[in-house]
Amino acid sequence: MSIAYVVVAVVLALGLVASARGKLVGDPRIVTALTGVGVPRGWFPWLATAEIAGGLGLLAGIAYRPLGIAAAIGVVLYFAGAVITHVRAGDTKGLAAPGVILVVSAAALTLGALSA
Repeated sequence: MSIAYVVVAVVLALGLVASARGKLVGDPRIVTALTGVGVPRGWFPWLATAEIAGGLGLLAGIAYRPLGIAAAIGVVLYFAGAVITHVRAGDTKGLAAPGVILVVSAAALTLGALSA
């Protein structure tokens, strides 16, 4: 088991749950950022569910690495979509958060694959 994968997976899972919480409770910063790039409020519960599922999958991947790899692929795709959405909307200010999470999720995927 790779200690690096465990650390990255736990930190990323915590970040995903925090992000999901913000969507579910209607955190003004998150609501403003997402609606500003054209994401309808009705999508928030679905996006939060995807983030929670990704976080749980990453944590389960500590015990069963193929599940962690699959979850990391999902999180990479989710945040690649988020980055694309911000770029298409011309929102360079809001690009940092999904960009950083995209890089961390790519690291989780790489570490998971290398330690499988």
